[in-house]
Amino acid sequence: MTVHWDTMHILVGLSGGVDSSVAALLLKNEGHDVTGVTMRIWREGRYAGGARDACFGASEASDIEAAAAFCRRIGIPYRTFDCADDYDALVIGDFRQEYLAGHTPNPCVRCNARLKFGLLPEAARQAGIPFDRFATGHYARTDAAEGRFRLLRAVDSAKDQSYFLYRLSQEQLARQLFPLGGMTKGEVRALAREHGLEAADKPDSQDFYSGDPDELIGEPDRPGNIVDSTGKVLGRHAGYWKYTIGQRKGLGISHPEPLYVLEISACRNEVVVGTAEQTVCHTLIADACNWVSIEAPQAPLDVQMKVRSAGALHDGVRLHPLDGDRCEARFEGGIAGVAPGQSAVFYQGDVVLGGGIIREAR
Repeated sequence: MTVHWDTMHILVGLSGGVDSSVAALLLKNEGHDVTGVTMRIWREGRYAGGARDACFGASEASDIEAAAAFCRRIGIPYRTFDCADDYDALVIGDFRQEYLAGHTPNPCVRCNARLKFGLLPEAARQAGIPFDRFATGHYARTDAAEGRFRLLRAVDSAKDQSYFLYRLSQEQLARQLFPLGGMTKGEVRALAREHGLEAADKPDSQDFYSGDPDELIGEPDRPGNIVDSTGKVLGRHAGYWKYTIGQRKGLGISHPEPLYVLEISACRNEVVVGTAEQTVCHTLIADACNWVSIEAPQAPLDVQMKVRSAGALHDGVRLHPLDGDRCEARFEGGIAGVAPGQSAVFYQGDVVLGGGIIREAR
């Protein structure tokens, strides 16, 4: 499968994995002047990390070597940029703050908007690397309609990553290329094997952090109560930030029916649990909304919605704009386990309208 653009200078964000490698290969084979770049975000000794394959961890050095070897193989320049301090301040700092507030953040959403699609290409530009467009191996698409650039879901719905990209700006979309947006993961791996790429069968990173996320928060244990919705004490916890809304396993409570985390109260140092039925909500409020493909709505809209990256795309959602950068979403069917701190992302068909950070669910 090939895609065609006019010949350009293109900066490609590389991770050492198969997707970004194939994106760069496609663009190089189309005749573009391609430069590979990678953010260095891991600083040895700052965190312990672990053995899991993740985008943030001690395996970064081997990933960078893999990316460098790939660039040497296909004959394109390669640069790395030290973004570790910015990553710690903008991504890990927010991760820590949100968890200590009793929320469940999505660090990948923040990293994409602020660093991967923001700081990285800007660092390359300041270093004197000429480029017309910035490309990554994300599974998403763009187009233009009614005077705006739009973010679209990928053709491969199982690998679609548009949920993580809803905070991109019009300026970022204007310079962005997603060469894999019209391909399936199977096609990408097949192309990588055809060209003998080392990353062809490299597993996808499934985790944000290779170690124990509790280490990033850096708080000593703070024992408190696990209670039901009436306030009855059912057990104890070592720190409320170790739990997420909808969590079932690891509660350490014996009960006639399965219990799930319903609420995390930082101020009371409590974790509230209840039955599966109690996890279902019908309304959420989101703030810090970013409307990536449309102007901020001024009237109610019928949309589809995702409330977690790997979750279902829910139909029958009525979106109501509120004051400032907030909105309310109502869904009669109900959704289980909506977690404050996660993103609610709104769609109409393949178009990603925008989204915001969930602050309240009821």
